Amino acid sequence: MKTMKAAVFVRPGKIELQEKPIPKVGPTDALVKITTTTICGTDVHILKGEYPVKPGLTIGHEPVGVIAELGMAVGGYQVGQRVIVGAITPCGQCNPCLSGDHSQCGGHAIGGWKFGNSIDGCQAEYLLVPNAQANLTVIPSNLTDEQVLMCPDIMSTGFGGAESGQIRIGDSVAIFAQGPIGLCATAGAHLRGASQIIAIDGNPRRLEMAKSLGAHITIDYSKNNPIEAIMDLTGGRGVDVAIEALGTQQTFESCLRVLRPGGVLSSLGVYSGKLTLPLDAFAAGLGDHKVVTTLCPGGKERMRRLINVVESGIVDLKPLVTHRFKLDDIEKAYDLFANQRDGVLKVAITP
Repeated sequence: MKTMKAAVFVRPGKIELQEKPIPKVGPTDALVKITTTTICGTDVHILKGEYPVKPGLTIGHEPVGVIAELGMAVGGYQVGQRVIVGAITPCGQCNPCLSGDHSQCGGHAIGGWKFGNSIDGCQAEYLLVPNAQANLTVIPSNLTDEQVLMCPDIMSTGFGGAESGQIRIGDSVAIFAQGPIGLCATAGAHLRGASQIIAIDGNPRRLEMAKSLGAHITIDYSKNNPIEAIMDLTGGRGVDVAIEALGTQQTFESCLRVLRPGGVLSSLGVYSGKLTLPLDAFAAGLGDHKVVTTLCPGGKERMRRLINVVESGIVDLKPLVTHRFKLDDIEKAYDLFANQRDGVLKVAITP
């Protein structure tokens, strides 16, 4: 039996590299040889035991690779083509998919997120892609792996937060936390025409990167009270859209406190504890606020559009890759990323 190396969840606090069988391909599947992948903040939640998955599962949901084998029912692709696959892999046939809610594929919450959640993921030498016809997107030959590495999740999620927030030309927008997803939300707000984009973080390097991606104003929360600053910047009106990109009570509540009546709170964070609504900031439920959540849009059409954005040069997310590791050193990569050392944003993992 042929085997491969894979990063496997063992127990809370432990992800290790193991040998696993190379998956067998079914009629509607594709086998992708991974050339580059990365670690997501959600993987860290899994590592810490804050998001439960089964022991023995291969982790990872951001794949870039080459088609190694195709199921007999998959057409329009060729072995050897470079592809990306979204973190969300909709089947395209169930009720949520047919209703346009692809991220909720299968009829239960978060059902579209399969890699590293309900099936083996891509922090490995090979990845089995289900419903391949709906999920493989060919990479143009003029783009590198690292240029498209953000497409499967981070870029799609951040842009999705701006889209779900229904940002309009001329809107004022605040984005709390400028990690990889927050930075992509900042870029998305810029592309949608917001005229006042306020980025909040405590890391000067991330705030500088936010400016390069479209932020007009940056606030270092370690030096200034962001709520007071934002209300002053908006003349006491509040922002039209507030995007929460960290997943904490404090940032969620701050979004509510800077939001104008009738504004939209677009939540992207993964919350691992109890989340409460402060009575005053929520106007006792009578402020016409809209709270919307987004799970990374996936599927090949979504990936095609994001690749188009990358290829156009409108947004350059390659600088988000700050560190590079071999798959053999993925445990070191997790240690660096989980502890946010050395200015890390995203790591590129190559087998």
